[in-house]
Amino acid sequence: MKLISHSFRNGGPLPAEFAAGRRDGDSVGFGTNRNPHLAWREIPAATLSLALVCVDPDVPTVAEMVGAPGIEIPDDQPRCDFAHWLLIDIPPSVSEIAAGACSDGFVAHGKQAPNGPAGSRQGRNDYSAWFAGNPDMAGDYLGYDGPFPPPNDLRLHRYFFRLFALDCPHLPLPERFGYPDLLRTLHGHILAETAIHASYSLHPARTGQTG
Repeated sequence: MKLISHSFRNGGPLPAEFAAGRRDGDSVGFGTNRNPHLAWREIPAATLSLALVCVDPDVPTVAEMVGAPGIEIPDDQPRCDFAHWLLIDIPPSVSEIAAGACSDGFVAHGKQAPNGPAGSRQGRNDYSAWFAGNPDMAGDYLGYDGPFPPPNDLRLHRYFFRLFALDCPHLPLPERFGYPDLLRTLHGHILAETAIHASYSLHPARTGQTG
Protein backbone atom coordinates (compact mmCIF):
# COMPACT_ATOMS: atom_id res chain seq x y z
CA MET A 1 0.00 0.00 0.00
CA LYS A 2 1.39 3.41 -0.96
CA LEU A 3 0.45 6.95 0.06
CA ILE A 4 1.55 9.97 -1.98
CA SER A 5 0.90 13.70 -2.11
CA HIS A 6 1.13 16.28 -4.88
CA SER A 7 1.19 19.01 -2.20
CA PHE A 8 4.53 18.13 -0.59
CA ARG A 9 7.51 15.82 -0.95
CA ASN A 10 7.70 13.02 1.59
CA GLY A 11 10.10 14.20 4.30
CA GLY A 12 10.18 17.73 2.92
CA PRO A 13 8.60 21.01 4.02
CA LEU A 14 4.84 21.51 4.10
CA PRO A 15 3.84 24.59 2.08
CA ALA A 16 2.28 27.30 4.24
CA GLU A 17 -1.06 27.12 2.41
CA PHE A 18 -1.70 23.80 4.18
CA ALA A 19 -1.02 25.19 7.66
CA ALA A 20 -3.37 26.80 10.17
CA GLY A 21 -0.66 29.27 11.16
CA ARG A 22 1.74 31.25 9.04
CA ARG A 23 4.48 33.82 9.50
CA ASP A 24 4.43 37.16 7.66
CA GLY A 25 7.60 39.00 8.60
CA ASP A 26 7.54 39.54 12.35
CA SER A 27 3.87 38.66 12.75
CA VAL A 28 2.25 35.23 13.12
CA GLY A 29 -1.43 34.56 12.53
CA PHE A 30 -3.96 32.20 11.02
CA GLY A 31 -3.33 30.99 7.50
CA THR A 32 -5.31 29.42 4.67
CA ASN A 33 -5.53 26.03 6.43
CA ARG A 34 -6.20 23.93 3.34
CA ASN A 35 -5.86 20.16 3.56
CA PRO A 36 -3.09 18.82 1.30
CA HIS A 37 -3.67 16.49 -1.64
CA LEU A 38 -3.36 12.81 -0.75
CA ALA A 39 -3.72 9.70 -2.91
CA TRP A 40 -3.20 6.00 -2.31
CA ARG A 41 -2.95 2.79 -4.26
CA GLU A 42 -2.33 -0.95 -3.87
CA ILE A 43 -4.70 -1.36 -0.94
CA PRO A 44 -5.35 -4.99 0.13
CA ALA A 45 -8.16 -6.73 -1.74
CA ALA A 46 -9.96 -7.46 1.55
CA THR A 47 -10.15 -3.78 2.54
CA LEU A 48 -13.65 -2.72 3.62
CA SER A 49 -12.78 0.82 4.70
CA LEU A 50 -9.84 3.15 5.22
CA ALA A 51 -8.86 5.52 8.03
CA LEU A 52 -6.58 8.52 7.72
CA VAL A 53 -4.92 10.50 10.50
CA CYS A 54 -2.50 13.42 10.64
CA VAL A 55 -0.44 13.67 13.83
CA ASP A 56 2.37 15.95 15.01
CA PRO A 57 4.58 14.02 17.50
CA ASP A 58 6.71 17.09 18.31
CA VAL A 59 4.36 19.14 20.50
CA PRO A 60 5.95 20.66 23.64
CA THR A 61 4.85 19.22 26.96
CA VAL A 62 5.26 22.46 28.95
CA ALA A 63 2.24 24.43 27.80
CA GLU A 64 3.20 27.53 29.80
CA MET A 65 6.22 28.04 27.53
CA VAL A 66 4.18 28.16 24.32
CA GLY A 67 4.29 31.71 22.98
CA ALA A 68 5.82 33.07 26.20
CA PRO A 69 7.71 36.35 25.56
CA GLY A 70 11.47 36.09 25.74
CA ILE A 71 11.45 32.29 26.00
CA GLU A 72 12.48 29.71 23.42
CA ILE A 73 11.32 26.12 23.76
CA PRO A 74 14.42 23.91 23.59
CA ASP A 75 14.65 21.19 20.99
CA ASP A 76 15.24 18.55 23.67
CA GLN A 77 12.09 19.27 25.68
CA PRO A 78 9.94 16.10 25.98
CA ARG A 79 7.24 15.97 23.32
CA CYS A 80 3.75 14.53 22.84
CA ASP A 81 1.27 13.87 20.03
CA PHE A 82 -1.20 16.39 18.63
CA ALA A 83 -3.84 15.08 16.22
CA HIS A 84 -4.69 17.38 13.30
CA TRP A 85 -7.05 15.13 11.33
CA LEU A 86 -9.10 12.00 12.03
CA LEU A 87 -10.98 10.65 9.02
CA ILE A 88 -12.63 7.22 9.17
CA ASP A 89 -15.08 4.98 7.27
CA ILE A 90 -13.55 6.01 3.93
CA PRO A 91 -15.00 3.65 1.29
CA PRO A 92 -12.36 1.48 -0.43
CA SER A 93 -13.51 2.87 -3.77
CA VAL A 94 -12.04 6.26 -2.79
CA SER A 95 -8.37 6.63 -3.74
CA GLU A 96 -7.71 10.37 -3.56
CA ILE A 97 -8.52 13.54 -1.61
CA ALA A 98 -8.01 16.79 -3.49
CA ALA A 99 -6.15 19.72 -1.95
CA GLY A 100 -8.62 21.99 -0.16
CA ALA A 101 -11.50 19.53 -0.57
CA CYS A 102 -11.96 18.96 3.18
CA SER A 103 -10.66 22.23 4.64
CA ASP A 104 -10.16 25.72 3.22
CA GLY A 105 -9.76 28.30 5.98
CA PHE A 106 -9.64 28.27 9.78
CA VAL A 107 -13.00 28.52 11.57
CA ALA A 108 -13.23 29.84 15.14
CA HIS A 109 -15.03 27.27 17.36
CA GLY A 110 -14.30 24.61 14.73
CA LYS A 111 -15.89 23.32 11.55
CA GLN A 112 -19.08 21.51 12.53
CA ALA A 113 -19.77 19.76 9.22
CA PRO A 114 -16.44 19.46 7.39
CA ASN A 115 -16.42 18.13 3.86
CA GLY A 116 -15.14 14.61 3.27
CA PRO A 117 -15.54 11.56 1.04
CA ALA A 118 -19.14 10.31 0.85
CA GLY A 119 -19.86 7.94 3.73
CA SER A 120 -16.84 8.99 5.78
CA ARG A 121 -16.80 10.51 9.27
CA GLN A 122 -14.39 12.97 10.88
CA GLY A 123 -13.41 13.18 14.54
CA ARG A 124 -12.37 15.95 16.91
CA ASN A 125 -8.80 17.11 16.37
CA ASP A 126 -6.70 18.33 19.29
CA TYR A 127 -7.44 22.01 18.78
CA SER A 128 -10.65 21.10 20.63
CA ALA A 129 -8.64 20.60 23.84
CA TRP A 130 -6.13 23.37 23.15
CA PHE A 131 -8.83 26.06 22.85
CA ALA A 132 -11.10 24.63 25.56
CA GLY A 133 -10.43 27.47 28.02
CA ASN A 134 -10.70 30.27 25.44
CA PRO A 135 -14.29 31.59 25.10
CA ASP A 136 -13.46 33.21 21.75
CA MET A 137 -12.22 29.93 20.25
CA ALA A 138 -13.62 26.99 22.28
CA GLY A 139 -15.55 24.32 20.43
CA ASP A 140 -15.40 20.96 18.71
CA TYR A 141 -12.79 21.18 15.97
CA LEU A 142 -13.85 18.52 13.50
CA GLY A 143 -11.94 17.50 10.40
CA TYR A 144 -8.59 18.91 9.26
CA ASP A 145 -6.94 21.85 10.95
CA GLY A 146 -3.31 22.11 9.98
CA PRO A 147 -0.04 23.06 11.67
CA PHE A 148 0.31 26.03 14.00
CA PRO A 149 3.50 25.13 15.91
CA PRO A 150 4.67 27.55 18.60
CA PRO A 151 6.65 30.36 16.97
CA ASN A 152 9.13 30.19 19.87
CA ASP A 153 9.79 26.45 19.44
CA LEU A 154 13.29 25.59 18.23
CA ARG A 155 12.23 22.12 17.05
CA LEU A 156 11.15 21.58 13.45
CA HIS A 157 7.76 19.87 13.75
CA ARG A 158 6.86 16.82 11.67
CA TYR A 159 3.37 15.99 10.43
CA PHE A 160 2.69 12.32 9.74
CA PHE A 161 -0.19 11.36 7.46
CA ARG A 162 -0.99 7.71 8.25
CA LEU A 163 -3.38 5.60 6.20
CA PHE A 164 -4.89 2.34 7.49
CA ALA A 165 -6.65 -0.34 5.44
CA LEU A 166 -9.28 -1.99 7.64
CA ASP A 167 -11.27 -5.22 7.66
CA CYS A 168 -14.54 -3.51 8.69
CA PRO A 169 -16.77 -1.06 6.78
CA HIS A 170 -17.44 1.13 9.84
CA LEU A 171 -15.53 1.68 13.07
CA PRO A 172 -17.68 1.57 16.23
CA LEU A 173 -16.92 5.09 17.39
CA PRO A 174 -19.21 7.81 18.78
CA GLU A 175 -20.10 10.87 16.74
CA ARG A 176 -17.41 13.15 18.21
CA PHE A 177 -14.55 10.73 18.75
CA GLY A 178 -10.96 11.73 19.48
CA TYR A 179 -7.52 10.36 18.71
CA PRO A 180 -7.21 8.03 21.75
CA ASP A 181 -10.65 6.57 20.92
CA LEU A 182 -9.55 5.90 17.35
CA LEU A 183 -6.26 4.26 18.34
CA ARG A 184 -8.04 1.86 20.69
CA THR A 185 -10.66 0.96 18.10
CA LEU A 186 -8.16 0.30 15.31
CA HIS A 187 -6.63 -2.65 17.17
CA GLY A 188 -7.47 -5.93 15.50
CA HIS A 189 -8.83 -4.33 12.32
CA ILE A 190 -5.67 -3.20 10.47
CA LEU A 191 -4.85 -5.08 7.27
CA ALA A 192 -2.08 -2.72 6.17
CA GLU A 193 -0.79 0.76 6.86
CA THR A 194 1.48 3.35 5.28
CA ALA A 195 2.62 6.87 6.06
CA ILE A 196 4.30 9.98 4.67
CA HIS A 197 5.31 13.14 6.49
CA ALA A 198 6.20 16.78 6.03
CA SER A 199 7.77 19.39 8.30
CA TYR A 200 6.76 22.90 9.35
CA SER A 201 7.93 25.62 11.74
CA LEU A 202 7.02 29.20 12.60
CA HIS A 203 10.30 29.95 14.38
CA PRO A 204 12.06 32.83 12.55
CA ALA A 205 15.31 30.86 12.44
CA ARG A 206 13.57 28.10 10.50
CA THR A 207 11.55 30.23 8.09
CA GLY A 208 13.27 28.71 5.07
CA GLN A 209 12.27 25.20 6.16
CA THR A 210 8.50 25.78 6.28
CA GLY A 211 7.77 25.65 2.56
